[in-house]
Amino acid sequence: MKTENIEDIYELTPLQKGILFHSLYANELGLYFFQQTFILHGNLNIDAFEKAWQIVVDRHTILRTGFYWEEIDNPLQVVYKQVKIPLKLYDWSTIEPVAQQQHLESFLVSDRKQGFDFSQPCLMRLILIRFNDDCYQFILSHHMLNIDGWTLPIIFHECVQIYTALCQDKEVSLASTRPFRDYIDWLQQQDIFKAEIFWRQALKGVKAPTSLTYIETRQLYNQVERYDEETLKLSATTTKTLQSLAKQHRLTLATLVHAAWAILLSRYTCSNNIVYGCTVTGRPVDLAGSESMVGVFINTLPICVKLDPQQLLLSWLQNFQTQLVEARHYEYTSLTQIQEWSEVPRNFPLFKSIVVDENLPISKHLQEWKGNIEFQSTGSYYKTNYPLTIVIYPDTELIIAISYDSNSFDIATITGILKDFEIVLQSMVNNPTVQLKDLSLLTHEQQQITSILEQEALFKWDVA
Repeated sequence: MKTENIEDIYELTPLQKGILFHSLYANELGLYFFQQTFILHGNLNIDAFEKAWQIVVDRHTILRTGFYWEEIDNPLQVVYKQVKIPLKLYDWSTIEPVAQQQHLESFLVSDRKQGFDFSQPCLMRLILIRFNDDCYQFILSHHMLNIDGWTLPIIFHECVQIYTALCQDKEVSLASTRPFRDYIDWLQQQDIFKAEIFWRQALKGVKAPTSLTYIETRQLYNQVERYDEETLKLSATTTKTLQSLAKQHRLTLATLVHAAWAILLSRYTCSNNIVYGCTVTGRPVDLAGSESMVGVFINTLPICVKLDPQQLLLSWLQNFQTQLVEARHYEYTSLTQIQEWSEVPRNFPLFKSIVVDENLPISKHLQEWKGNIEFQSTGSYYKTNYPLTIVIYPDTELIIAISYDSNSFDIATITGILKDFEIVLQSMVNNPTVQLKDLSLLTHEQQQITSILEQEALFKWDVA
């Protein structure tokens, strides 16, 4: 470590400590590694593109940060004054299109296996592959120690502005942002005793994680995790009706999806007391400018849900949203601390499924690319240490994606869960005033068939 290039040294956030521990403990699994892929069409100015990304790195301390943990009691993050982020270029223009895609799949897997050296910034890689004169594949790989889901759109927004200015030979002018250290200082000022009281009460009576029976397969046979993903895209019409229901009753669309998962977990496990994880942005409203800060703020919190079958759905939804809002007041608490305050044994996780609300999609900022460049997202890869991760992508067509450990779940099970998601959300729209116990998990056609069968059974009974 060259001390003359060091700008600052400070502690990790509780979340960063957890991510670093899991990443080092199971390094071969590639946990918290994110990979985004994009297609670029048009006359790309490669020099301006690379320079734009370098300026973004120069602007933000967290992107110039490495991590140190050996021979010290508490790990530290070290901010460097200067960090070079090279753009790796590959030319595949002489390869046939079909072969290009085959090469790409192998290349992406190889990139994931490469991982990162956490002590060496920046924990982000830029790769540009030329398919032909006006088509490029762009690959952005990064680790969650530095960047979370909220940060990435901020970075893209800045990169767009910088690239546009450079191409037009204009001066790059961006508003200054607060360094990540300000968030560290804010965290250290929070009242941990109030947080302890809240979380002990919230988790009172929870003695084990809510577990679907097939989740235990990998643990039982000590298999290596293999993650796959399936998605459900609701129609624009269905999405609009859900948004209308939420707006009419002062709910959020995310609340409806969270509620749907809580109801499904309850039905799957035949329990009215369930717990799952919820990923929150973690950006405190009382820290001015936090919404535009670059760093890792997100946290994963336990959501303990009690369902009364006799309660009206709408009333329960409103109470449930209040519960989610209350938890946000203590979202700065580390999951490790929350686990210690719970009644769940330390060798068990608090939950085995998490729900992630991606309310700042990158696609919004990709549309900002000006000139003759079209920037389109083509896929993403990420890996957490949970067997089941449900991601909500709010848009004109709501997307629900499930990332899962394929040793724990088969594709038929995941497909079934997604279908149940669609049914229960539609049932909410159709019957917002029913009791929870009467919320159907059958499609309209299935309900009709069930009704016919029930009538036939009654008729045969009467005849007999």
